[in-house]
Amino acid sequence: MRIILVILSFCTYSFLFGQQLPQQTQYMFNQYAFNPAYAGVTDNWESVMNSRYQWVGLTDAPRTVTFTAQGPFKNEKMGIGGLIYNDIVGPTRRLGFQASYAYHLKLNESINLSMGLSFGFNQWIVDADKIYVLDQDDPFFSNGLIKTFSADAKFGLYLYHEKWYIGVATPQLLHSNLKFKSLGITTDSYLEDHVYINAGYTFKLGRYFELEPTALLKFGFPAPLKLDIGLKAMYKKTVWLGVGFRTQDALTTMIGYHHKNNLSIGYAYDFTTTLLKSYNSGTHELFFAIKFGNTKGGAPTDLK
Repeated sequence: MRIILVILSFCTYSFLFGQQLPQQTQYMFNQYAFNPAYAGVTDNWESVMNSRYQWVGLTDAPRTVTFTAQGPFKNEKMGIGGLIYNDIVGPTRRLGFQASYAYHLKLNESINLSMGLSFGFNQWIVDADKIYVLDQDDPFFSNGLIKTFSADAKFGLYLYHEKWYIGVATPQLLHSNLKFKSLGITTDSYLEDHVYINAGYTFKLGRYFELEPTALLKFGFPAPLKLDIGLKAMYKKTVWLGVGFRTQDALTTMIGYHHKNNLSIGYAYDFTTTLLKSYNSGTHELFFAIKFGNTKGGAPTDLK
């Protein structure tokens, strides 16, 4: 019974803090991470790695690494991609992999609609050796690493124009139940289906400057709505600065650099605004992106 309570406590951690899926402050630079319909939107292939260290100084705080790769076919109507991530919270770890396919429709000369579907698997791991129990002979904690696998899928829509975009995605569509078969345990914890809605618009300010407001709305029942609002300023499509706000969580800042439109690096720092601010020194996030294989033959597309 104790192992069930432990597993439930960590699996429902996300609801207590308003998230069940890993979050990113620099979400606008890797939209494929949460919306499979973004695959093939750019003229080239791109790989993005994002490392996030949340609530630094807080024992067993979340740490997340995400790696994505996506791009178009020579047939401009299709795109494919893949996602791998590792999310660690205390004695629990979630490993995930998904592959996706997207189909793009040209609605008119300037507006396109992409529809994407991804499918993959998750592995949940509980490290029993890191859990302190009063009864050291408890048989449930003599198993070392306790593991379970579950299927996962998500669907997305992405409406985009040269200056703006609107996306809607629904991760964890399969609502998979966590079954720890090695222990003969089926918990009441499920991968709740979520809804992500994001949007952005690019304003040209003269010859060299661009200003892009962005927003990401996240909802996963029964957690409350969480909204990220950001504003990014870019100079000569090379250097950018950004600020933002995440409801019930943090104030955010960003800085980054594009090199010859093929390599990008960005850093974000979150200032915690909740009661946890007294127990941590903020959140650090770093991303690195590389573009290659321009299959459509045009100029390299800017990383959003």
